[in-house]
Amino acid sequence: MKLIPHRLLFVSMSDTAGGAENILCMVASVTDSPLVFLKHIYNSRLQIPKFLKVKYLTNGSMLLGFFKLVKALYPYRKDYTIISTHPYLNSYLGLLKRVGYIKSNLIVRECTSVFTRYTGIKKLTYQIAYRLGYPAVNLIICQTEIMRSQLLEENKFIPMNKALTKENPIDLNHILKKAEEPLNDSNDNSDFICSAGRLIAEKGFSILIRAFVNIAQQHNNLKLLILGEGKERNNLNSLIKETGLEGRVILMGHVDNPIPYFKKAKLCVVSSIKEGFPNVLLEMMAVSSSSVISTLCAGGIEDIPSIVKVKVNDAIALAAAMDSVLHSYSKDNDVKYYFKRRTPKNYIDSILKEADKLHS
Repeated sequence: MKLIPHRLLFVSMSDTAGGAENILCMVASVTDSPLVFLKHIYNSRLQIPKFLKVKYLTNGSMLLGFFKLVKALYPYRKDYTIISTHPYLNSYLGLLKRVGYIKSNLIVRECTSVFTRYTGIKKLTYQIAYRLGYPAVNLIICQTEIMRSQLLEENKFIPMNKALTKENPIDLNHILKKAEEPLNDSNDNSDFICSAGRLIAEKGFSILIRAFVNIAQQHNNLKLLILGEGKERNNLNSLIKETGLEGRVILMGHVDNPIPYFKKAKLCVVSSIKEGFPNVLLEMMAVSSSSVISTLCAGGIEDIPSIVKVKVNDAIALAAAMDSVLHSYSKDNDVKYYFKRRTPKNYIDSILKEADKLHS
């Protein structure tokens, strides 16, 4: 089936340097399409190519960004395909489509499994949002089959053929280029385990630290570096002091380019408890595929070759896996075949092909 040309617009809540935003930038870049951010984050570290046409609606409140989006969408109301991520934004665009303001096709991407991640009032707000906006969505992209199943189970009004499972893309050449940059800090001459992500409870860094306690004595020259910033910093610092690992477990804060750390590390670890899909895992695999451990924190991880998998929230199992991989340390890295189907171009082409099928 020949792909019908699409004029695309990408829309995101903010230019936070998160996984969802990185994916939208990646795909907007390969299609040379405009990108709208409801809110500009001060000192945002999202890497946006200079050639992209980017518009920021506000530096203030996100609510103001939602109001301004109506006007910003006017040139794209018809004959475009609008692609967005984040459930509230997806639902808002769907509602604008339901009332007839947007006549363009609307494709939305699920950034996480909100119905299992949240409870109470927070979950209720999502349930309302989905009910209001998602009936008008043309196609829903889920990162994993589990995410798709949860979406359809919680929203029985969504037809099954409108929910597509599509693995996150990764630009392998870009990752390998970033990996060549030097560390330029004292850890360049150290042996270390590396993990990365926002310092939030869902990332399981407290579990990782407790796992490191169990192997620290056997590997007494090894450090644990955790790259990222967040609200759990104080709690993690307290845990580091409690376990007597000051100087060996280091909270590095935000690092603009974590890839050289993944490449230099003796071992890379994803310790998350729950994820939509951890994009950092793909980055780790790209430069350290045979020395990566991940918890089974998201659907699809169990099928990934070359990495060691452990169950979530289990410091003992994680410690045993870490010790085992360290004793059989290898840098044999050949993941090009695995990543071939996950290129940004293949990602967007396959999505647009599915969208065309629904309208044929």
